[in-house]
Amino acid sequence: MSRFKDKYREEVVPAMIKEFGYTSIMAVPRIKAVVLNMGVGEAIQNIKVLDSSVEELSLIAGQRAVVTKAKRSIAGFKLREGMPIGCMVTLRRGRMFDFLDKLFNVALARVRDFRGLSDKIFDGRANCTIGIKEHIIFAEIDYDKLDKVKGLNISIVTTAKTDAEGLFLLRHLGMPFRN
Repeated sequence: MSRFKDKYREEVVPAMIKEFGYTSIMAVPRIKAVVLNMGVGEAIQNIKVLDSSVEELSLIAGQRAVVTKAKRSIAGFKLREGMPIGCMVTLRRGRMFDFLDKLFNVALARVRDFRGLSDKIFDGRANCTIGIKEHIIFAEIDYDKLDKVKGLNISIVTTAKTDAEGLFLLRHLGMPFRN
């Protein structure tokens, strides 16, 4: 079992029961999934950019990335329905906890001028999304083999009912928020 899951069970669950007054351990919010998404608009002209993005996202996540396709046509972008335009990975259970441990303790510390995340990243349903401008903050990416630095979105899906519960959960797991 990962140390992050142990920390959740031994520290976060009792703290949340004390703070929010849950009557059952099953009522305590938990993290359901982590979704990594990389939009690659250049794939319209050059499909090799998409192939490298899939490989890089697979290295970051430790799980094979899936190619996402356009849902509708947009003439201004020369985009047709069904064209590949990005890639994504959904992490659950053990891989999810391992990725969050790596994100909170290693990767975010490598962001230039990082002062912590805003507490306004929540969507109103206790899920949060982090936008990363440079995917090279992850140690798995070899900078010498890159063709281009890309950005990615990381969405953390929780079972919490309110943003306050989600913030408390992620803060006690070690997510670096601004004070």
